Amino acid sequence: MLKDSSEGGDIVIRHWIDEKGIKIASSKNVACIITEDPRGGNSIDIATDLKIPLIVVKKIEEANAIALNWSIKNFVPNSKRIIISGTNGKSTTSHMIYHILKSTGANTLTNTDSKSEFNTLIDPMVPKIISEYALSNDGQLDYLVIEASEVQGWLGKLMHNHALLMTKAVNPDVGVVTNVAIDHIGLVNSIKEVFEETSGIAKGMSKGTLVLNHDDEYVFNMADFAESNVETFYFSMNSVIKDININTNINNNTNTNTNTNTNTNNNTKVNDINNIGINNINIKNVDINNTKNISSNENGIEINKSLIYDTESKSIIYKSKPILTIEELPFNSNHFIQNTLAAISACLSLNIKIKDILNGVKSYKSLKRRFRKINCNPIIIDDFAHNPEGIKATINAVANFPHQNLKIICAIRGSRGKEINEINAKAIVEALKDINSNYNTNYNHKNNNNHKNSKHKNNNKYNNNYNNEHGKNNSETLPKIKNNEKLKDKKLKDKKSKDKNINKVEIILSSSSDVVDESNFVEDFEEETFFNVLNKENISYTHYKMLKDALYNVYNSSKVDDLILLIGAQGMDPAEELLNEIFNEDN
Repeated sequence: MLKDSSEGGDIVIRHWIDEKGIKIASSKNVACIITEDPRGGNSIDIATDLKIPLIVVKKIEEANAIALNWSIKNFVPNSKRIIISGTNGKSTTSHMIYHILKSTGANTLTNTDSKSEFNTLIDPMVPKIISEYALSNDGQLDYLVIEASEVQGWLGKLMHNHALLMTKAVNPDVGVVTNVAIDHIGLVNSIKEVFEETSGIAKGMSKGTLVLNHDDEYVFNMADFAESNVETFYFSMNSVIKDININTNINNNTNTNTNTNTNTNNNTKVNDINNIGINNINIKNVDINNTKNISSNENGIEINKSLIYDTESKSIIYKSKPILTIEELPFNSNHFIQNTLAAISACLSLNIKIKDILNGVKSYKSLKRRFRKINCNPIIIDDFAHNPEGIKATINAVANFPHQNLKIICAIRGSRGKEINEINAKAIVEALKDINSNYNTNYNHKNNNNHKNSKHKNNNKYNNNYNNEHGKNNSETLPKIKNNEKLKDKKLKDKKSKDKNINKVEIILSSSSDVVDESNFVEDFEEETFFNVLNKENISYTHYKMLKDALYNVYNSSKVDDLILLIGAQGMDPAEELLNEIFNEDN
């Protein structure tokens, strides 16, 4: 990183550099500059005059892969390395693996952060943090946990084989793939393309264990890419793995170390940098249209190479024995359980004692913006859900929480185009259909753009009941609420209603124009795309141009027993900070 370079001959890698950047590099006595795009008419001439070697490459990601591999080889060659990828859940899985390993007392480092700024591996930030950590800890690093983006691009251009390239650079002992779902529209335009990019984790491994989601047909079939000496380990929430005889007696099982492989040889040989394979990648092909039937029992998965969540006993099962109940998990939504299965599977593959793994899971606290509760009374859940699968999973998860009314504030994706916003809006529709027996969503559509406040009546098709125990304060009363109260009174008088109450789900959209930069600015056509999907399905919503206005009005119109869900990517990132400002203003 040019800004972090110091006196003494650093190598600087940048996607682009102009004349000013070259002069800055010269003032810092850098050894050379590697770039894909020397901008300005005189960049090369200035570099020549200043006698700074300027290396121009076709693919800057190859330079970063070499830097990553070189840093590992020279600073932490004896570390055990884990790489995690997938469309959803990779940050939580990576962070949990990191926490479990660190809680054992091991020296552990990860590139996962709450904003997912370092998981792309398309700049030299990760080599930088590896070298800095090693230098400050006398070169001692037991575990390196690397989160890698499954699909990566730059300026709208797909970096083909990004996951494969980085996996070869890391040369992991364990690789984890969480799932495959559509995301990064524009870089990839089909699930097949996402599959091809994500499967780079399996293709790039030359040793160790590949941990795969047994319930995802695309991920399951990545086993076909693995080299013969790479073992596979599966996790599942469907209990379909062959010949598993579950003993639901959980007593006295969690303290047993069932790992018999005690090979802890840390003298791992890192591939020679010239053999990293960045210019000669051989990729095996799998017919995605002829995938295996993962719901059948013909897969022959070994019991000691699988981990399942049994829905009947509500326990995580390993080697036919329950090791952890749902009550012992920090969170119990389906997607969090799936991430937990992936993290435990990775740690089992590293031969970590089960007792240590379980202690780590029980003490885990989520990353910022990863299904994190940021307020009580009313409860506010903040999640990074920003693609269809993440949106549906998160909404379905909170729907099971005890509450009165559910308010979903969604940040529209800015500068991402029509398609991603269209499928995200459809994901909200699908999620509402999934929970339509629990809610009434018949209310008004408002568009609050600071200077205007228009109302349009929509007839909504989601009118049903929901069991709950809660109430609310300070709420803005909407026109349809009287009808809902009448219906509630009627049902309360009916003994057969079993004390069911009508609840409301509200959809609030924000363009977050007050908090995003140019690269995340929501265009008018992106707003209209989102609106059109909801209007077509008669889903009512309120829209705010500014995120703070949305948060302020929703918070102040909510009662203590309501549940507020925040979802979205960059447009929702500042929400917690803005809410703190609102809380302070109210106080």
